[in-house]
Amino acid sequence: MSQKSLWSFYGRRRELEQLQRILQRRRWFFLQISGRRRIGKTALIQEALRTAGISRTLYIQIPDSDPAGVVAACNSYLQMFGIDERVSSLGELAALIGRLASMGYVVALDEFQYFHRKQLLDFCSLLQAEVDRISARASELTGGLIVLGSLHAEMTALLEDRDAPLFNRTTDTLALGHLDIGSVLEMLRIHADDDPTRLLFLWSLFEGVPKFYRDAFEQGVLGSDRRALLSRLFFSSSSPLKNEADNWFLRELRGRYDMVLQHLAKHPGCTNAEIEAAMGDVSGPGEARQVGGYLKILSERYGMIERRLPILSPAKARSGRYYITDNFLRAWLSALRRPVSAVAFRPVDGLIQQADERLAEVEGAALEDLAGQLYEERSRRGLGDFPLSERINGYWDRADVEIDLVAINEEERRIRFGTCKRNADRLIGSVDGLIYSTDRFLKSHPRFKGWKTEFVGIAPHIDSEVAAKLLSRNLIPESLAEMIKDL
Repeated sequence: MSQKSLWSFYGRRRELEQLQRILQRRRWFFLQISGRRRIGKTALIQEALRTAGISRTLYIQIPDSDPAGVVAACNSYLQMFGIDERVSSLGELAALIGRLASMGYVVALDEFQYFHRKQLLDFCSLLQAEVDRISARASELTGGLIVLGSLHAEMTALLEDRDAPLFNRTTDTLALGHLDIGSVLEMLRIHADDDPTRLLFLWSLFEGVPKFYRDAFEQGVLGSDRRALLSRLFFSSSSPLKNEADNWFLRELRGRYDMVLQHLAKHPGCTNAEIEAAMGDVSGPGEARQVGGYLKILSERYGMIERRLPILSPAKARSGRYYITDNFLRAWLSALRRPVSAVAFRPVDGLIQQADERLAEVEGAALEDLAGQLYEERSRRGLGDFPLSERINGYWDRADVEIDLVAINEEERRIRFGTCKRNADRLIGSVDGLIYSTDRFLKSHPRFKGWKTEFVGIAPHIDSEVAAKLLSRNLIPESLAEMIKDL
């Protein structure tokens, strides 16, 4: 462990190779990159340009502002990058981008989705004219335009809708998701340690968002104990993450959207009817009738929630349950928001303890997702004893029969059912419930008749005594420590 090691670029090997191939073509390109905020879009571009030796670049982060504000921000970036030109309108900005790209520059426009705002929408038509002019000479030119965005629905409206001015103009697209667990482990092994309890704690907070791990590193707490990390990142006057959720997730949401998210954070896996009932209790039946619209916007526009179906259910099944998709947002709403907001009025140590205790509850659900993702990553790399043929999902039905992990190996006709507990001592007590739920599952899915059925118990650490008890009940003990050691 060495906090003195310099922070580097981690993971993203596949995406970096794709971007390098685009740059190596040495001809005009128009690349769309999408992904949630802080996911590492800008860092990926910087790394690709650095390794390709491209120095003629311009990066502009578009503000959520009116045309005058966008022009002012652009002029500041032009000065920062040493480009001796200034613009006074969106039209001049589009023309400048065209000239720079024709000269071999790579121009990156971040937060491009703000051009979906009504007062900025004309820019896309102006940019279309420049893109069309350059594309006609694509083989002669070596420059490129990269547009980056964090709101998928609005990026789609700008670039993929048939009526949009820039429809069918991009030459390449790249979608960035979270770093995989192997990349998170790489960061931890260099700058802290890969103890499974640390991995679970940090993953339930930060998932695969590299910026958050770097914040912890720069504050000197990536390898510290839980409460020291929470204190430095969330509860100090200069904490880098205390306003993160409000600034980057919630600032565009008002009223009922926030209430729906709060409810889902406290009650993950709610059905539409349960959310309607909760909103009705707070605001009356009229508000409950609007829940479907709130869920649609939170899901399709912002990507903050998702609807999960029981495993093997048809896509149009009505038995879906809703979950917050982002670990950081879920942890913030369910464990951190209220303690952090009370810093000015309550003793900080007590607030940190309260947040830590609530986060321990969040980790219980996060462990199920982490275990499923580990199964996927290990199978993809050819590791372990269970190659997957289908994506892992938790199973449940209308009678509230739940199984934390279901893994399917079609070729070998094997199916594996798992129970996940943050405390390994609780695995033994969950065996009977797992067997009962498995029986229900197999009766309702005759496809698996005659398959080999296996059971696993998963926890961060499993000592030899607990492992022996699990084996005596025909459960395979699987600790996170063993699952991550060869990633």
